[in-house]
Amino acid sequence: MTVKSSLMFAKSLIFPKTERKSSARRSLFGALLCIGLSIVPLIVVLSVSNGMIEGMTERIIGLSSSHIQAYVATSCQEVKSFEEFKDFSEGLKNVEGVKNAYPEIGITALAAGKALRTGIQIRAMENDIFERNESFKKLFTVIEGSLEDYSKSADSEKNVKAAVVGQKIAETLNLHAGDSFRIITTKTTNGKISPKMSSFKVAAIVSSGYQELDALWVFLPIETAYSGLSLSNASYTVMIDTQNAFSPDLVRIQRELQQKYSRIANFYRWNQVHASEFENFASTKVMLVFIMMLIVLVASINVSSAIIMLVMERKKEIAILKSIGASPAGISLSFLITGMMCGCGGILIGLPIGLLCSVNANSLVKGVEKIVNFCARIIYALRGIPLSQMSAIKLMDPAYYLQEIPVDIPFGQLFLIVAATIVLSLIVSIIPSVKAGREKPLEILRKS
Repeated sequence: MTVKSSLMFAKSLIFPKTERKSSARRSLFGALLCIGLSIVPLIVVLSVSNGMIEGMTERIIGLSSSHIQAYVATSCQEVKSFEEFKDFSEGLKNVEGVKNAYPEIGITALAAGKALRTGIQIRAMENDIFERNESFKKLFTVIEGSLEDYSKSADSEKNVKAAVVGQKIAETLNLHAGDSFRIITTKTTNGKISPKMSSFKVAAIVSSGYQELDALWVFLPIETAYSGLSLSNASYTVMIDTQNAFSPDLVRIQRELQQKYSRIANFYRWNQVHASEFENFASTKVMLVFIMMLIVLVASINVSSAIIMLVMERKKEIAILKSIGASPAGISLSFLITGMMCGCGGILIGLPIGLLCSVNANSLVKGVEKIVNFCARIIYALRGIPLSQMSAIKLMDPAYYLQEIPVDIPFGQLFLIVAATIVLSLIVSIIPSVKAGREKPLEILRKS
């Protein structure tokens, strides 16, 4: 039995010429549909998780640590004044590969609004950071106000300094652009710790789109930190930009910086500073993909059941073919091709639907949120609970996820999904296909 003959027999198994009802054929197309439907969530999970991880990584690198972060010793002369700290940061550019350096003072403090207080993380940086730093310029969105006032270290008339506040802090303290709030830091005098209070005006409210990252951030001009805040508990860092955060040259740049400035600072790459976050991202993605692949595997087992039913239904044809010289291997090959084509059919159904769902993921999530919130309002109304007590249900809470899902289609991984689905369809078809090839024609014809 030639390969061509096996292909022709496989074609007749999938698309028989007779119009008679076939439970095996229905089972085969049911298995095909199951594979297609199981591929859809796998593609969506891969696309959305890739986009989410890429978006979070971009914000963590660009807004938090940059490519390399220098931790400067608090006791060294280079941080005693703004001018000296800036000169030190500018000097880092002399190392080959360093593109930009941004000095920063970090202070943990308390912010007080009209009625509430909350902990904050002060980031005192240069006035033009939101314009000069490409990541700040690209990734921060102004919710209220204007960033122009940030360039003014103080309002000489009202003696109120400007600050840029994160959206979460603004919501917690009920702040809006133009409002005043107080920052409370601690200072040590003669061994005694006492609070120091400074008043600031909200110049702008910003969001990076990833609330877990910027939930506590308040930006101040670095000159203001030196002149008006207690720096007894401050940390001094420098965000260092290179040409590419993922370049192998990053290790060489870090080593040269450490060798040249080891007396003053320690230097760490972004993947060292945020190692735990990226390990968490990677393990979460692997677990999600593993679960989705299990669903595809379970769906593929349906192919084996369909092939078994097909063998039982076509026993007479198998016996006739073997009687006229068809080989067991040729018969088995026909059923293997049938199982493989079932997997291919599932891919043709699942792949375009999965890609379509991935591209429209944001719209789908918002649509589902509207339906869920509508149902929740109905339940509240039926129970007699005032709708004012109902809080909006969010499927993608911005406290833990990005506000907008950046979809990244992983074409390389899609190819692996296609290949794995076809291989799984072949594997689960082996046992029933081999049994079909071993059928004895005389026993089959005698019973029929």
